[in-house]
Amino acid sequence: MSRVLGKGNIIPGMRYRDAPAAIEWLCNAFGFSKNLVVPGPGDTIAHAQLILGDGMIMLGSVADDDYGRMVKTPQEAGGNTQCAYVVVDEIDVHYQRAVAAGAEIVMEIADQEYGGRLYSAKYPEGYLWNFGSYDPWSEN
Repeated sequence: MSRVLGKGNIIPGMRYRDAPAAIEWLCNAFGFSKNLVVPGPGDTIAHAQLILGDGMIMLGSVADDDYGRMVKTPQEAGGNTQCAYVVVDEIDVHYQRAVAAGAEIVMEIADQEYGGRLYSAKYPEGYLWNFGSYDPWSEN
């Protein structure tokens, strides 16, 4: 299996009730950039790819199709069933950006016993995001 060096080979995927708003919010609050956005019918998103550093997430609008019925939003699942940890270089600057954009900070920024600094925030639709300066790849 080959892949582009420096690019993650695990890409989280999410569904949002208001995917167009989620894309704008994730770019504004957390610093993602749009790599690809494919509109769907009405005001939906069939598929989107957002990039932050060497990482990517894929997302789309909630859909009543075979795949969409398997992927639940946090509200539908009764809470998060998984969450992302994203390595960022300037964690304090990133934290301030998220706060300024109105992110719900659920774990304040703090030094961690294993190294680095970390904070946790929720997107308005309930997804839990963890951002930190600790890079587990640098340990290998």
